[in-house]
Formats: sequence, structure tokens, C-alpha cells
Amino acid sequence: MSNHADRESAPVPPVLYRVEEAADALRLSRTGIYELIRSGRLRTVKVGSRRLVPVEALGEYVNALDAA
Repeated sequence: MSNHADRESAPVPPVLYRVEEAADALRLSRTGIYELIRSGRLRTVKVGSRRLVPVEALGEYVNALDAA
């Protein structure tokens, strides 16, 4: 049986990135990310007033680049 200390030591991988984190992951600027969002090439979700990028959306964007 696992205890509380074990859960605290294991990092939880993100499932949603802030725009800045998505920019870092894709090696793009914040402005570049917002342009991709505006153009519909990068999928996002809205949580309250925050615009977040699902981790899978980064892969979808990169796969679309490969297909082009």
C-alpha cells in the first residue's frame, strides 16, 4: 500500500500547458503561439478566463507540419 509521501515525490506530468509553456515546448514565441491559436492551427481549451493548450494539441500541430 502506498503512503502519502510516495504520491508527493512522484511528479505529475502536465496535461495542459500555459501559452508560455507551449511556446517553450515548440521553441516559438508567445506571439507565434497566439497566431497559431488565432489561425486555428493550434487547439486550445478555455478554463475560466485562462486559455490553455492540451499536451496532445502540440503533437497534433507537429504532425500537421509533417503532413504539409
